[in-house]
Order: sequence, then C-alpha cells, then structure tokens
Amino acid sequence: MNQCRVRGLVLIRRDLARGLLGCSRHHIQQEHLLLLQPQLARLTLRCIHRSGKDVETFVNGCSANYIEGLYTKWKKDPESVDESWDEFFRGGDGASYRKLLRISDSRKRGVGAVDKAVIPLHTETRSASGGAPAAAPAPAGDWKSIDDHHTIQAIIRAYQMRGHLAARLDPLGIINPTQKTSMDGSQRSASEQVLRQHYRYIFNDLNANFKLPPSTRIGGGEEFLPLREILDRLERIYCGHIGFEYMHIYSLSKITWLRDRIEKPNAFALDKDEKKLILERLVRATVFENFLAKKLPSEKRFGLEGCDIMIPVIKEVVDRSTELGIESILIGMAHRGRLNVLANVCHKSISDLLAQFHGLKAEDSGSGDVKYHLGVFQERLNRQTSKMVRITVVANPSHLEYVNPVLLGKARAEMFIRGDAKGNQVLPIIIHGDASFCGQGVVFESMHLSDLPNYTTHGTMHIVANNQVGFTTDPRFSRSSRYCTDVAKVVNAPIFHVNADDPEACINCARIATEYREKFKRDVVIDIVGYRRNGHNEADEPMFTQPLMYQRIRKQKPVAALYSEKLTKEGVITAAEYKGLVDRFEKMFEDGWKSSKELKSVKHSSWIDSPWPGFFEGRDRLKICPTGISMDTMKRIGETFSSPPPEDHMFETHRGIMRILQLRKQMVDEKVADWALGEAFAFGSLLKEGIHVRLSGQDVERGTFSHRHHVLHHQSADKVIYTALQHLYPDQADYSVSNSSLSECAVLGFEHGYSMASPHALVIWEGQFGDFVNTAQCIIDQFIASGETKWVRQSGMVLLLPHSMEGMGPEHSSGRPERFLQLSDDDPDVYPDTCDADFVARQLLNINWIVTNLTTPANLCHALRRQMMMGFRKPLINFSPKSLLRHPMARSPFKDFNECSSFQRIIPDTGAAGKNPGNVKKLVFCSGKVYYDLFQERDDHEQVDKVALVRVEQLCPFPYDLINEQFALYPKAELMWAQEEHKNSGGWSYVQPRFDTALLKNEKETRCVSYHGRPPSSSPATGNKVQHKTEYKDFITSVFGELTPANKKRLADKVKAQQQKAKSASPKDPPKKGGDKPPAAKPAKKRVDTEAAAPVLKRPPRGTPKGASPVAENKRAQPAAKEAPEESGVTRIIASKVLRNRSTSRGSSKGDVGKTSQSPTPTRSKREPKDPTQGEGGDGQTPKLP
Repeated sequence: MNQCRVRGLVLIRRDLARGLLGCSRHHIQQEHLLLLQPQLARLTLRCIHRSGKDVETFVNGCSANYIEGLYTKWKKDPESVDESWDEFFRGGDGASYRKLLRISDSRKRGVGAVDKAVIPLHTETRSASGGAPAAAPAPAGDWKSIDDHHTIQAIIRAYQMRGHLAARLDPLGIINPTQKTSMDGSQRSASEQVLRQHYRYIFNDLNANFKLPPSTRIGGGEEFLPLREILDRLERIYCGHIGFEYMHIYSLSKITWLRDRIEKPNAFALDKDEKKLILERLVRATVFENFLAKKLPSEKRFGLEGCDIMIPVIKEVVDRSTELGIESILIGMAHRGRLNVLANVCHKSISDLLAQFHGLKAEDSGSGDVKYHLGVFQERLNRQTSKMVRITVVANPSHLEYVNPVLLGKARAEMFIRGDAKGNQVLPIIIHGDASFCGQGVVFESMHLSDLPNYTTHGTMHIVANNQVGFTTDPRFSRSSRYCTDVAKVVNAPIFHVNADDPEACINCARIATEYREKFKRDVVIDIVGYRRNGHNEADEPMFTQPLMYQRIRKQKPVAALYSEKLTKEGVITAAEYKGLVDRFEKMFEDGWKSSKELKSVKHSSWIDSPWPGFFEGRDRLKICPTGISMDTMKRIGETFSSPPPEDHMFETHRGIMRILQLRKQMVDEKVADWALGEAFAFGSLLKEGIHVRLSGQDVERGTFSHRHHVLHHQSADKVIYTALQHLYPDQADYSVSNSSLSECAVLGFEHGYSMASPHALVIWEGQFGDFVNTAQCIIDQFIASGETKWVRQSGMVLLLPHSMEGMGPEHSSGRPERFLQLSDDDPDVYPDTCDADFVARQLLNINWIVTNLTTPANLCHALRRQMMMGFRKPLINFSPKSLLRHPMARSPFKDFNECSSFQRIIPDTGAAGKNPGNVKKLVFCSGKVYYDLFQERDDHEQVDKVALVRVEQLCPFPYDLINEQFALYPKAELMWAQEEHKNSGGWSYVQPRFDTALLKNEKETRCVSYHGRPPSSSPATGNKVQHKTEYKDFITSVFGELTPANKKRLADKVKAQQQKAKSASPKDPPKKGGDKPPAAKPAKKRVDTEAAAPVLKRPPRGTPKGASPVAENKRAQPAAKEAPEESGVTRIIASKVLRNRSTSRGSSKGDVGKTSQSPTPTRSKREPKDPTQGEGGDGQTPKLP
C-alpha cells in the first residue's frame, strides 16, 4: 500500500473513530475517500448512506475526473492500477463507479442533481463465484415529501423555541414585531429571527397537508393539518399576547406537560362566568387606585395603574392553589401596588388601611413604617373554593428584592411547622419589578436556594409587574439581556410573558403557572408586561425622561375599560352592568373612607405579619427561666457527641475524626468542656426540651476552623452521613445543620425569615469569617436591627461571627462589632434604674438586640439557652472566637453549666487581684479573646496582684450595675478599657460614653476610663506580620509597661529549665488514667494544636512562654532571649512532651480566669504549626491557632 493510501486510511479511520460521519458539521476529505481500500470505502459510504447525507457532498468534478481516469486505465489493463482499485472496479461490475460518474456528468452538463439516492452499497450477499457483495438497488421513496415534513417539524420547533420573540407583548405597541403578509393574505408575526432558514418556506403552498410530529399538540385529535392551519395555530399560541419560554428546561416530562396545557385547541377558552369574575376583580382594583388618586392626589401611594391586571392574576393564583390543597400563601413584594394587594387580595379593613393616610398617633410603641411597606396577616374564607386560606404579606423596606430570601425562609419554616415536606400546603409568591428583578444580585442568590435540600420551598411563584422602565431608566440601559426574567433560566423555570392589556391571557398564565408549581414543585415566572401610568411616584413628571412613551400612555385607555368594551361586544355583559360594578366599588371605598375618619389612633401591632398565637398570652415577659443543665443531661449529650456512630450503622469514620472523638471523650470523663462541647450542650439540652435547632452557613457542618464536626461522612460510601445530635433522645426535637451556598445576603435573610415563623426555634447563622457579614449588611440594617421597631416583629435570630485580631489580614480579622453596637438603640446618657428587681430582663426587653463577645464555653451555652428561656425574643449577635476554640485556657468545668449556674454579663477577677482589691493599681476592662493575651502578659510582667482583669461578656445592653460594683471594689485603681481592635473599631466608641454615665452616677467619683488598644485605622487590620506584632507590643506596653530586667531574666531562666526538663524526660512515659488515648505519633510530627491541647495540661511555672499570643515573638527578641537561642524548637518539644504525658492534675492559676481559673496555661512558642484543615475554603488562607 503506497504512502498516500496509508495517509488516507489513517485520516478516515480517525474520523470514523471520532464519530464524525453523518454529522453535518464534519466532512471527509474527498482525497481521503478515494485513497481507501474498497472495503473501508464502502464502509464509509454506508455510514454516509445511513446518516441520510447526499453523496454529492463528497464528490466534486475533480475527484470524479480522477476516478474516471483510473477507470479508463483499469478497463485497458486491470493490472495498471493499484490492486485496491482493481477490486473496487470489479465489485458489482463497477456499479459504484458508474453512479459517481453520473453525478459528475450531470454537473458538467449543468443539469440538476440526479436522484438523491445515495450510492448503492454492497450488501453482505456474495455471488456464487465468491466475489465481492453485489450492489443493492436504490431505496424507493418520496424524498421531497420527507424533506418537507422535516421542514414542518423544524418550523414547529422554531415557534416553540423562539416564537416569544415575535409575540405582541407590549400594550403600548412600542416594541411589538412588524407583521408580514403571507400568500393567502394572512398577517403573521414570525420573522426570520424566529424561523431562520425556514422563513421562506411559509410562503409556499399553504394548502399542502402534513402529518404532525409527536412533539406538538396543536392538532388535538387530528394527525394531519394543512400548512395554513399549522401556521395559524402556531401564530395564535406562540406569537399572540403570550410569549412562552420553556424549551430551555431539561426535563422532557415538564416540556410535554406544558405543551399539553398550551398547544391543544381551545386550551385558553373561558366561559361567561369566568370572564365576568375577571372583569369584577379588575374593576375593583382599578376603582381602588382611582379612589386614592381622587382623595389623596399629593400622597405617595405607588399605584398600580398600567398593571391593574396583577390583582386578578394574584387572586386567580389564590383560587387555583387553594383548590389544589394550599392552606397558607405568603407574599413578598415591593411598594408598587402594595396597598391594592392589602385591600383587594388580603381583604385588610379598608378603614384601617386608609387611616394610615390621616397621620394618627399610634397607641403602642415602635416607630412604625410608611403604609406601602407594611405587612399583614389575614385568615379568611376564599369564596370561590369555600376553603379557608391564610394570606401573609411580609413587611419589607424600600430596598427592592431583599424581602425575597426573608419570605422564602418564613415559607420554609411554616412548611416545617406543618409537617409539609413537599410544599403541598404552603405557597410563596414573590412580586418583582422589572428593573430590580434583573438588577439586584439578591434575586440570583435567592433563586439558587430553590432546589437546595435544606432551603427549598418546593416551588415559588414569581410575578413581575413589568413597567418597561426602572424609575427613569429605559430597559436598554438597565439590562443586557432581552428580558428582565432571564435570570430565572438558571433554575429551569418556565417563563410566561403576557400582555397586561389582555386579561384573559393573564388569567390563563396564572392557571398554568399554579398547576405547574403544584405538579412539579418548581419555580415558575409570570412576566406581566404593562406600563406605569404615572411617574415613579405620583409626584414625579415622567415626561422629563420618557416623553414618547408617556405620549402613548396618555392616550391609552385603562385595561378595565378595554375589557368591558370587549365583553360588551361579545354579549357577556351590558354597559349598565359595568357601570353598576364601578358604582358598587366606589361606594365601598367611600364608606371605608368615612369610617377611617372616625378613628382617633392606630396600632402598629395590627399590621404584624408574623403573629405568634398563644406565645405572649399569660406569659410574664420579665421572667427568664434558668439556663442551667443537669449533670445527667450533660453526660448523655457528652457521651453521644464524643462517640462514633453505633456499630449497627456499619459506618466508616475518618481516623482523624476518631482521634477528635477520643479527645472529646476524655474531656467528658474529666468533666471539662471546650467550645464545641459547650455549644453541643446548648443544642442538645434545647432539643431535649422540644426546641427545634437550626444551624446554617458556609462550612458549619465541620466548622470553618474544623472544630465542630457535627456531620460525619462515611469514608467509602457517598451521601452516607451521621449526625450525633440527631440521636440524643427518641422524642427530641429536630436538629438541622447544613452547609449553605456561598452567599451571606440571601442565606442570612433566609434564616431571619425562618426565625420569624415561630418563637420555639433557635435559628443560628454562622459566618465563615465575621468579616464577610458586611455583604449581608442590608438584611442586618433593614430587617434584623430595626424589624421590631418598624413592624412589631420579634426574632430570636442568632449570628455567630468569628472575630479576633490574629495577624490574618484585613479580611480575616474583624466581625465589625462597632457597626452592630452603633445600631443598638439604648441611650448612652441615661443611667437605668438598676434597683429594679427585674432590671436585667427589662434591659433585654427594651433593647433592639443583644451583642456579646464571650470568652468561655459555659457562657456560650447559657447565652444560647437564654435566647429560648426569655419571655420574648431578641436577636443575638455573638463574636465567636477562632484561636480560643482550642485554647487550653478557654475551657469550662461542668459545674459552670449546672442548674446553679447562669449567664454572666461580666466575669470579675477572682485571682490575687480580686482577693486583695486594695492593692490593685489598674482595673482593666476588656472583652473577648484579648483577655487571654492580657492574662498571660500580666503574668509575664509579674503584675498578677496589681492589675485586675474584668471581662465584659455582654456589651449590649451595657451592664451598668455590675460595672459600678467593680468601680466600687477597686477605689484606688486606674480605670482602663483594653481592646485588640483599632480605636475607631471594636467596642470603645460604644462603652466610653456608658462608662462615663456610670461614673457620673457617683458624685464623688473623679476617675475616668482611658483607652488602650490600636490607633485608629480605616482598615480593620494590617496584613503585615511585622506591623501586627509591633501594634500588639505597643498596645501591651501601654497597659503593663516594658518588661523589667528581672522579668526578662526570669523568662530566660524558665526557658533554660524547660530545656533541661525536655532533655531528661523520657519519650515513652505511659499515659495516665483519664480516658482512651490515640496512638502516639513520631516526636517529629507532634503538633501543638487542635484538641491535642487538652484541658488537663498541667500549667508550667510562671513565666513559661506560651503560643497563643504574638507577644511571644516580641519578648523573645529581648536580650534575655539571647541566652536561649534554641528556645523556639525546644518549646515545641516540651509541648509535645507535655501532650504525651497529659497529666491529669490541674494547677491553680495565680491570675484571674473567672470561671476558668482552674484551667492551665498553654506553652508558648514562636512559630505555631499550621493545621491544613483550618483553611478558609475560598482563598486558601490558614488561620493560625494556638
């Protein structure tokens, strides 16, 4: 075989291997085809034949001439050509060649192509002489008819996919398509944009009959239709006043169901009673807007004129959904049309609604809100279905679309309360504006929750009031997509664009959408394309920015008038009946206006959207139930939480998890708890008491810092998990823990909405890092901080925000406590009545939220339990730790959790300074993780009896009574506030005026509180390690002063002693009694981190370096460190040795550790080993833990 034939064979085999034959985008090179051996050539042609491709695609004049020359040469002397061509020409007496020759000849003579049958291929039947297979005859068939049917099928699919592009959606006629006249004089909207290459075909013989493919339902019971009828039906369905977008959906069953509802003949037919009902509802909505415009011409009301049909659409959704079993409907919407929805969908009292315009004084507390932001909760009889339905409109601010996740969370919680696992009883409806739907990122974030297992609402109904303008911005300047609803395609939601001036089309869309959601439990969108008759509000002049549009609007009749004229022509109603409807509703609203004039006051509580029936009745709001836990409960929770899955689960647990569980078990045996165990005590005890606990956020199942591990994963089976807290008690409440999508705004809003539904659920959102919470600032500002004040809506929502300055840069340090404290609504200049027996509870009742920065696991447990033990609900913002999660000092003995214990608003100094307050020179107030730095530095500076450290655990509301007790206890001490944050951050700006107010309470007091911390900065933290350490050293020096020579010598002596002890210690000391231990690792791999730093470590002598604070590096740089150049490595060895010994004795601390004064101090080291499991997950940074 020559080189050309080899090359051709390789190329064609490559094409065959790639499966390119028969694909219209790929062609075999003709030279390759001609160089093949006959068998492979026939195989190639057979592939072409089966693909339906014309052989003319592969044969041109050049290749035919080449074959013709070979054939002539072969006829003279068969041996003159290659043996492969000899075999080819011999096969079938040259039939294949003669076919190629006819094609080439017809082209040369300018004659049209010969019959489109492809080259007859050799069959598997061989001749009697054993030669090559004989050629098969050309298949018979009407290929022209087949091609025509294929074209018709392509046209039908074009209408289904792109017919919406030619739909007449704009009631103003500005963007409607231009219709073209066909051969029969018909006007058709489908353009080349819709039909593409098949556009010219619709001008052919319109009387030709075609068999309808199974991909359409336009025939009903007919299998054949003439082309004219096919086109007419497709035009009516897809290019009328509804534009259907559904072909982007992946599911064939959903597409087929939609075609059945859309394409069948008379699918949208309505009877007379249904048309009358549409008109009645439309007239009621229109008259309401006209009534408000007449009575209150200068008031902002954000009327619905131009999209009036939205009210009948919502009512149709309510009717159809209640008929299908829905019992509760939740509506979230912006301000446009809100008053109309409250009056005509929810049936809120007209007099109460109109009273909001009269400027009446409120009887109850709170700031209230403008009338077009208010929510409502109504339970009424639906007259069309004779079923009771609960309708809730969720209050929301002017921040468009931010109510979406709140509504979804509330709907999900209501489903949980009802036991509605499939969304059969609860339906969320969100009403959007066109500009906000495509412009606000929270829409995308919220829609992406739609199919997540722990966030789905099993389908949300989205209705867009499309004004075709956003404030003053045209759509061509406000979005890049053709439609404002294109964002919904990411969740495969069907989208129905409908002309707002065609009421019957709008109602049919509402029916289809409701039934689709009920059947498939997926989101669906109705885009009501209308207009805005007035400006953004009634005082705006829209002609400034949209003159041409508003010239048309001024001439446009209201849809109620247009529809009444249509029904009058059809004989459905008379003009008198229409006038009677208008007069009836005008009288109804006039009566409501008169009644509203008689009201002397209003109640904010009458507009609450989330009432908690039975919760407040008979309850003493100033009573806080005990938060302690029995020892039996702690043991049960601790044992379950520290145990691997039972053997009958046949669960394969990760070895690292087994080590963590063993260390937890050891803590339980020693009756001491770290942060994860303290949190588990809070969750488990609430679950035992019937309180539903829900924890969500990014990485919460494991914990950002790998400390929690609530969900264990089978190591060799996918989707097999085990959650210990779900197996505490047989009758416990439900515990839900779930990693969320990478969204703060939507997920926090969702959890806030979830917390609104019931007071009997502890709902917690944890930030991956506290710094990232600012992407959810709108939810915090507009809903959580001010929701109760504006809307009388309580929430027990808990935010856990990891926070501490540990040298990790500007975006991994601060949870911005100053922002939350600034939003607190207590007066810093008013000293409260601390003599009140209910002072603590009253303080909590009157504040808008609680802000804490806790330092012990016990206080965390009490704080979480207190959320559910109060007679009311308040949000809790807690700045949770990072390095303290494993800090050996951040441990709490079980006695701090028992029934005799409670939440500590401050933790006083109980060490040497607290026992002899007269000798104390400095009283330092602090909050959070900085306490442990100060505690060690005080010891290093040998000032344990001179400096008292007081932890302010609850920053807001401020504990005035306890602070004054500390002032009185240390009358001679200098007063200080120490914080690790910058001066313009952290708690200083909040506590300073409150310290002053507390000091002014005592007329003899002349002291003031001074600030000690980092200087002001616009950045939350530095990203430079050197600068971080320098700032830390300056801050510590301002509190304790410089290390004296004696301090430095003592530290150096301790280092030497540690070195000597490490050299003489045996590496194989047997473990002491106190629980199972993991296998000992090689000394070189020992680490000072995670649970390995057990709470039972015996504290080294005073001055021993530890590893939790960056001050270690500062002091090691002192001259004393020169005497111990090997200090860093040696201290790591010492720490490893201590870990191996794991002494069970607990040394007493000379300083103040409050409730954890018995806890040991960690060994310090210059460089801490990094745990690869501690990463952020997004940028690969690794938090540095002690």
